[in-house]
Amino acid sequence: MSEPELLFERDGPLAIVTFNRPHARNAMTWAMYDGLVAACETVDADPEIRVLILRGAGGKAFVAGTDISQFTSFRTAEDGIEYERRMDRVVSRLESVTKPTIAAIEGYAVGGGAGIALACDLRYCTPESKIGIPIARTLGNCLSMANYARLVDLLGPGRAKEMIFRARLVEAEEARQAGLVNEVVPAERLYEYVRAVALEIAEHAPITIRVTKEAIRRLQAHRRFEGGEDLIAMAYTSEDFREGVTAFLEKRKPVFRGR
Repeated sequence: MSEPELLFERDGPLAIVTFNRPHARNAMTWAMYDGLVAACETVDADPEIRVLILRGAGGKAFVAGTDISQFTSFRTAEDGIEYERRMDRVVSRLESVTKPTIAAIEGYAVGGGAGIALACDLRYCTPESKIGIPIARTLGNCLSMANYARLVDLLGPGRAKEMIFRARLVEAEEARQAGLVNEVVPAERLYEYVRAVALEIAEHAPITIRVTKEAIRRLQAHRRFEGGEDLIAMAYTSEDFREGVTAFLEKRKPVFRGR
């Protein structure tokens, strides 16, 4: 019997979510997204849990985006809009967890994986890690307004635009300098280090931490407005998006024509 694609474990005051599709670099299925939401609900409901850690199995990736095969059925603007709405619900639920959340990034955190990592409170990665949203080079789609806002909050408009326009994957030390990650830790010590940080936080006043987290979330909330559906429709109904999905599945470089 195969293992679940998303694992939820307890370690004293810590909860650990492991994205467990190493053969696919932990690319997310809808069942995994739903499992992540359920894990967030469990963490918030259990007063004994003080910190949530997220990590990827296999050592090659944290999460390498969404399973692209799920895009093959998209036909209308509403398909793209509903996908981004659903993604927003998942990422927003992670962002709103009342306990501190930590992403332990080993390898790639790309596309939806970068979105999950950016929604965490703290991020630690290995020297080999790469973080980015290379949609301008791969799929030809776009992000929701809320996910663009998270990127801008961390990087500022100029760096956020460069990351998207150039479809760059940011390497570990640059990510640290830019504020995308808090520290770079050797792979063999990453989880040990993250666990130690989590246990340190778990000893501190939970109400102070909860109030501080919520205060900062409220300060950033003005960027989390609904809207942008016209932009999502433009991207997801384009010939370029269909070409991007087809090319990805055929393992070739897409030919984008701007229509």
